[in-house]
Amino acid sequence: MPTTCTRCENSGFLNLHQLPGKIAQEFDETGDHDLILKWINENADHDVAVCDCCGDGDGWYGVPGEHYNNDDPRGDGGPYAYNGGLCECN
Repeated sequence: MPTTCTRCENSGFLNLHQLPGKIAQEFDETGDHDLILKWINENADHDVAVCDCCGDGDGWYGVPGEHYNNDDPRGDGGPYAYNGGLCECN
């Protein structure tokens, strides 16, 4: 069963408070992660990033904001092998 990432609060991103209101509202309404990825690539003066707990900073290991789903399995061989198979927010 997947676990919600507490580092990004299930959003898949860090520092969302730095987004312009219009972008944040549209993300809240649609859940479109590509909207934020596009904004990140088009803007430089911010710290908004793909969550480094459920992803590698560029993309996610599985579902954004989730851990231990089918794409992001628990265990020593998964994406968290460096941490004994546990995500950072575990």
